[in-house]
Amino acid sequence: MDTILQVTTKMSHSMAPSRSLLRTFSRAQAQVQTCQRLAFSTRHAFPSSTTTPTTADGPALITPTTRNARFTRFRNELPSSIAGGKQQRRYKAKTVEEARSRYRTGPFSWKAGVLFVLAGCGLVWYFESEKKRMQRRRIAEASKGVGKPKVGGDFNLIDHEGKPFSSANLKGRYSLVYFGFTHCPDICPEELDKMAQMFDLVEAQAPGAVVPVFITCDPARDDPKVLKSYLAEFHPKFIGLTGTYDEIKDVCKAYRVYFSTPKDVKPGQDYLVDHSIYFYLMDPEGDFVEALGRQHSPQQAANVILEHVKDWKK
Repeated sequence: MDTILQVTTKMSHSMAPSRSLLRTFSRAQAQVQTCQRLAFSTRHAFPSSTTTPTTADGPALITPTTRNARFTRFRNELPSSIAGGKQQRRYKAKTVEEARSRYRTGPFSWKAGVLFVLAGCGLVWYFESEKKRMQRRRIAEASKGVGKPKVGGDFNLIDHEGKPFSSANLKGRYSLVYFGFTHCPDICPEELDKMAQMFDLVEAQAPGAVVPVFITCDPARDDPKVLKSYLAEFHPKFIGLTGTYDEIKDVCKAYRVYFSTPKDVKPGQDYLVDHSIYFYLMDPEGDFVEALGRQHSPQQAANVILEHVKDWKK
């Protein structure tokens, strides 16, 4: 029996691979490493006499069941890259508080919630603004007549510098047109002050987008020199327009402006002129957009004008 054990021991030592061979195997590909591990497990299936389990009759035999159990246990201990299995990496919290925080919040964090709410509010605001813009555009389109605007039209007048000025000079920019007269005691000065505020508010956000125009309803007394001196008290960029009585009458009719002068007025006699009190906003093509009345504050009127200016640029 001792002889058999010695022979078995020598055979097991002779079957052990050399160190150089192990180094060669370690540099090989994953498949070669797997074979090396399997060979190593087989070697442990037939260990030396010091570790071989024995019975009363001699060394215990290694059955296929025992070998398979050892191989399975060894394979489970191998890394997933060697064993060929795909093991999913599980998250491991470093502290108890971290683990509680993870399971408390779940996959939907507060940052994701805030982002979701902000994105939703942004979309709602965008669609609402686009809806209002399209409504304003439809209103502006509906106000246009076939071939000729319902409000406004071509004219040829004289400006406060004594130079010819026509409706073509207003093309390409929005124009804010107001009808009045220089001898008006209260309403016209108030409205021109308001017009100056409106213009400054618009000019601050859209420079050069709007031209302020004052057309007199009293051409008999409001010549270019009078207009220039009068408008300089309100704003230096106001444009004053005058003309003959018939020219002014035609322009007022085109803009649907009511005005009347007393009959049998003697030269030099003071009198008042009744007229409509509106600011007419015209687009860059000379078409009527909107009428701004006394119910609009300067800020409200400026906001309306800026909305139309932005819509036109889009």
